[in-house]
Amino acid sequence: MKKSLILLICISLITSCAELQQVVNQLPQGTVSNADIASGLRQALDFGIDKQVSKLTQKDGFFKNELVKILLPEELQKVDKTLRNIGLGSLADEGLKVLNRAAEDAVKEATPIFVNAVKGITFADAKNILLGNNDAATQYLTSKTKTELYNKFKPVINNSLSKVRADEIWANLINKYNNLPLTNDVNPDLTDYVTSEALNGVYTMIAVEEKEIRTKLSSRTTDLLKKVFALQD
Repeated sequence: MKKSLILLICISLITSCAELQQVVNQLPQGTVSNADIASGLRQALDFGIDKQVSKLTQKDGFFKNELVKILLPEELQKVDKTLRNIGLGSLADEGLKVLNRAAEDAVKEATPIFVNAVKGITFADAKNILLGNNDAATQYLTSKTKTELYNKFKPVINNSLSKVRADEIWANLINKYNNLPLTNDVNPDLTDYVTSEALNGVYTMIAVEEKEIRTKLSSRTTDLLKKVFALQD
């Protein structure tokens, strides 16, 4: 009985040690400290925000960037296509520019919110992000900032669209469209639509920069980035 009990304890200890070793193997090795990992992730996000989000605030930052350009909802893109087919492409472009200019104005509100979110990254957050997917940092920022950004973006976009009465025109157009038989209802709130698309654009561009840093050595432009992101290679 005693021998069996001792054997059982030994097996339990061996199993526990094996599990502990697996955890240890996942921890950063060498000269990279916990503080380095957190600082490296903050630096990567700061670079992404500075490089990519600032581009979106410039004229045509959305409109001439095919990754984030705001288009009409899929259900209404035939309207855009029809205008272009009858030689009114410039009119269609002006309509889209209104939406994209509003987004460009709004994104200027984003940087302080992102900066605060980045400052709040803990070591535990940083380790999970570092060992996560190629967009793990972007997903972290999304979870921490989306609601606040939406609330910041919406009044700016609403103001931009109201100046040209685009919100009224959109609402009338969409409400008429929604009343047609055999059509799928489209959101008549232009401000909400553009705000959501602007948010998607911001996170898309941050994800682009994050992936660059994770997958391309040449994008790790500081010693800290090189040291920290070498852990996930």
